[in-house]
Amino acid sequence: MSVHHFPFTIAYADTDAEGIVYHARYLEIAERARMSWLRGKLNVGDDIGFVVRELNIKYLQPLKVADEFVVETQMVDVGAAVVRVEQKFVKDGIISAIINLKVAYLGADMRPKRIPQDFIADLV
Repeated sequence: MSVHHFPFTIAYADTDAEGIVYHARYLEIAERARMSWLRGKLNVGDDIGFVVRELNIKYLQPLKVADEFVVETQMVDVGAAVVRVEQKFVKDGIISAIINLKVAYLGADMRPKRIPQDFIADLV
């Protein structure tokens, strides 16, 4: 499946007192990368769309102020109403963090709904 690349540079506001990226900022950056990945691909209409159902983060190598890196986002599995996504924070070929998540597709009634096939075709 195709990989989406989202370049990012760490600002001082992303870090703690030691200049290392604050752990929760990874989630924020990952969300921006996912939105960039989905931009123009999903027209939910009256549906709610995707919501995070499960999330796991592995921190492997700290990122610091002024670090430039890429978030690589890839769909790794798709079910009827759930998509598994992997996001890697990669700096100079070294993985700094990996986020694995499941997102569920919800209808306007807040219940799981089958993911539109044209959307899946756009992401593969």
